Amino acid sequence: MSEKSGRKRSSPKAASSKRPDQRSDPKPVRYKIRRKIPAPSLHKPEANGRFNDEQVSIPFVLARGVSREAQPFLKWVGGKAQLLAQFDEFFPTEITRYFEPFSGGGAVFFHLKHRFPKMKAFLRDINPELINTYLAVRDFPHELMRRLDEHAAEFKTKGDDYFYFVRAQHHLTGDDRKIVERAARMIFLNKTCFNGLWRVNARDEFNVPVGSNKNPGLYNEENILAASRALDGVDLVVQDFRKTLNQTRPGDFAYVDPPYYPVSATASFTSYAKEDFGEGEQRELHAVFAEAARRGARLMLSNSDTPFIRKLYRDFQIHTVQARRAINCDGSKRGHVNEVVVTNLTNE
Repeated sequence: MSEKSGRKRSSPKAASSKRPDQRSDPKPVRYKIRRKIPAPSLHKPEANGRFNDEQVSIPFVLARGVSREAQPFLKWVGGKAQLLAQFDEFFPTEITRYFEPFSGGGAVFFHLKHRFPKMKAFLRDINPELINTYLAVRDFPHELMRRLDEHAAEFKTKGDDYFYFVRAQHHLTGDDRKIVERAARMIFLNKTCFNGLWRVNARDEFNVPVGSNKNPGLYNEENILAASRALDGVDLVVQDFRKTLNQTRPGDFAYVDPPYYPVSATASFTSYAKEDFGEGEQRELHAVFAEAARRGARLMLSNSDTPFIRKLYRDFQIHTVQARRAINCDGSKRGHVNEVVVTNLTNE
């Protein structure tokens, strides 16, 4: 059991690894909420650990008990940590209920949870390995870190052979004890594979080759514990985006970060899960986004800056932000690129 609390916890159900087609609503896998949310600290520290008041665009909630804002513990293509300063002007000044249908690396959630420690968060994703990893970080941080230490020692001794041994252990399911094992596998592969890319094939099997870093840091203890505190009380469900957005109520805030529409025929990457996310899914996302806006939910969506996306969301407010392109086999093409942020006017 976790060393973080002396209280007894019931064993949660592991997220199922077998997912139905994304066009239908998969049966949700829910995890019980067992703990009260502790209050985080005031400001986000810079990389050197110091606080910079100029980084804060709106007042943070003064709180006790948390020494830092949690950061994403996974590398994730399209992660939003670099864009938070630009996003601040689009966030509401208060949030009671928060939804993310594409949780990804969690940068926006951690940022907002630090600012609004009492908000009730609903994190969703179609990737059961991702949701399972959030569950392990939330409820079993110490056990997870011990398992990651074991992975690190084995990788240092056996090198690439150990990476491919762990990679071959697909679909670790069927036992609550596998929650930590599955999460440790995901973090280990994510931190040791090529470019930190999480990609699966049609059989839902991770297939990225080993990377060049032979002594990677698999985790930061302080950050894992901060993330565990931030995830206290969060509702974690493996769920299709359609059902997630349909659950929003008037006044709720939802941040939507889907697989991006490709800017060119060779730029498409939607293989975070075995289901594709093409033009049809983009149109379906727009439909449920528009319906949630009509119900009075406050919405914010990120996507690529393309004529298709601008036309699709032409009835909403469209803003432009600049992001660094981090993953490209050609290093000369890793630069800044425009992205769009779509917001609804109903609750602006």
